[in-house]
Amino acid sequence: MHISAKADYAARALLELAREPSRPLSCEAIASAQQIPFRFLKSVVGELRRAGLVRSRRGCEGGYWLGRPAGEITLLDVARAVDGDLITLRGEPLDTLAYPGPATGLPGIWRRVEADAAAVLGGVTLASLLPADLEPLAGQGAA
Repeated sequence: MHISAKADYAARALLELAREPSRPLSCEAIASAQQIPFRFLKSVVGELRRAGLVRSRRGCEGGYWLGRPAGEITLLDVARAVDGDLITLRGEPLDTLAYPGPATGLPGIWRRVEADAAAVLGGVTLASLLPADLEPLAGQGAA
């Protein structure tokens, strides 16, 4: 299984936003804090915005915020927002995969791997990943 740089950067950017949800962060601040290439992060944040995981505002007081509370955004949401299908085989989705003869059972295994990965990622929220010493900051923006 392959975790893309986009999915990793997206999760890290969202965790940076979840750390202090009461104020916006610029892409430059997120990139610097997480040591992510700025140009790559810009495109990733655009995809997160289109998926509703991030909202933005232009101007001096602008920047990026989480689109939903950190407790409602899972790693599965993040991965699907930037990569689409969780697991593909040679770039094709697994749902139509079929093999002949002795390999007949193999597509079912690949789909089970995808379902298990989705269950793990779907069970992990941004809020659950915040270190304990940052949880009070995360709670301030929810009030």
